[in-house]
Amino acid sequence: MPTILRIGSYRFFFYSNEAGEPTHIHVQKDDCLAKFWLEPISIANSYKFSSVELSKIMTIIKEHKQKFIEAWNEFFGA
Repeated sequence: MPTILRIGSYRFFFYSNEAGEPTHIHVQKDDCLAKFWLEPISIANSYKFSSVELSKIMTIIKEHKQKFIEAWNEFFGA
């Protein structure tokens, strides 16, 4: 499960067995977890994150979207 970025207590990663899915990123903080599609950016699912935190995470993802897509393509060979 490659970690792509850490910002504060947020860890941005994807699982190594997700090649068949559209590009996305998972975000974890403590026992909170969310999944965001990257094209276009949207929340796929969320567990225990508040709406305020999800908005903050969405902003971070927008700022680093290209980095996440490049890491995805490099890892899965797209």
